[in-house]
Amino acid sequence: MNLRTKAEVEELNRIRQQKIYRELLDKDTSLIFDDPLENDMVLNMGPQHPATHGVLRVLLRLDGENIIKAVPELGYLHRGFEKLAENLTYHEFIPHTDRLDYLSPLSNNVAIVLAIEKVFNVEVPERATWIRTLLCEMARISSHLMAMGATCLDAGALTALLWTFVEREKLYDLFELITGARFTTSHTRIGGVSFDINDDIIRRIREWVAQFPKELQKNEKLVHRNRIFVDRTAGIGILSAERCIQLGLNGPTLRGSGVKHDLRRDNPYMIYDKLDFNVITYNDCDCWSRYMVRVDEMKESTKLITQILDQMPSGPIRSNSPKTTLPKKESVYTSMESLINDFMLINFGGTPLVGESYTAIEAPKGELGFFIVSDGTGRPWKMKIHSPSASNLQGLPEMAEGSMIADVILVIGSIDPVMGEADK
Repeated sequence: MNLRTKAEVEELNRIRQQKIYRELLDKDTSLIFDDPLENDMVLNMGPQHPATHGVLRVLLRLDGENIIKAVPELGYLHRGFEKLAENLTYHEFIPHTDRLDYLSPLSNNVAIVLAIEKVFNVEVPERATWIRTLLCEMARISSHLMAMGATCLDAGALTALLWTFVEREKLYDLFELITGARFTTSHTRIGGVSFDINDDIIRRIREWVAQFPKELQKNEKLVHRNRIFVDRTAGIGILSAERCIQLGLNGPTLRGSGVKHDLRRDNPYMIYDKLDFNVITYNDCDCWSRYMVRVDEMKESTKLITQILDQMPSGPIRSNSPKTTLPKKESVYTSMESLINDFMLINFGGTPLVGESYTAIEAPKGELGFFIVSDGTGRPWKMKIHSPSASNLQGLPEMAEGSMIADVILVIGSIDPVMGEADK
């Protein structure tokens, strides 16, 4: 048996390590270099990392602590929502959208139902549309509170996260009163909503809206003049408006680069054309701007909620269309006809129009869209989801390159991704 010399062993280890790095770099020739052990270093951030906001892996090529190249890798959750939709009826798929951006399930419900109603050509009662809009704006505040608290935590400000969670708990209490659930709500129905909101719930929403601006201002005073927080976010993760558009970024990430694009204003849906609100933009194109867009959007959402409550019409909350809309639960339990109707819709679906359609809303994180190909059966022949988290993460490499390792954490926080919808 021939024993290798120490020099031979070291050379074999160097070659093996170089091969491992080349495999990690996934044949990206721009990242391959002659000797990673003696020059630059390749570091894995994630996928199990508390600051990547989910199961996200970012491969970093470093020169010391400076980032030369960053490659985000998605797909570690293997959720398969799009394929799952092809094997479920339209009604059955609605609860699965709660698990996309699980910080704003009410918005997800509205987006998928609007897409399905377009396929079925369903008319929705006016009151149901107003309730949907109300819940979307409440969900926007809940999601942005999480983004605000998480960004502060990424910079080391734990107190701000705890304060934002207090307000989110108040919102979850309201969600529970309205929908019967706190987290996975599944409230929206084809043709309307599951439950109406009574005067007591409206009163409690008004009470929360009245006290929320003061609580938000308290959070702002805590961190917005903090030297550490400002230095960690201002001038970090810069991406120009032109590159944001080229990469397909949307939502607050896009508006943080000064692009005044908001589907609620540019392509109005539901009742947004009847409401008065401002599209928030900041022009510095950095983490601070993206953070401030979300903070100011919460203030706009409180204005929208007040307007909706003041103008809420009366009337039914669900259309009376047995071929497309589920009957009320009390009817299902007391009427044989309603029971049969419920059974047929859930198990076999309705009879949608044949063709293709794309429907999108301005979700808290950006454009959430559903592309449906219908063959006239009760299940979609094909469904594709445009998720804002997946789109916005395309900007991560250019935001991170040239920064330092610690800046990657703030850049990810400023994008505010949820990997549940990115790995769809």
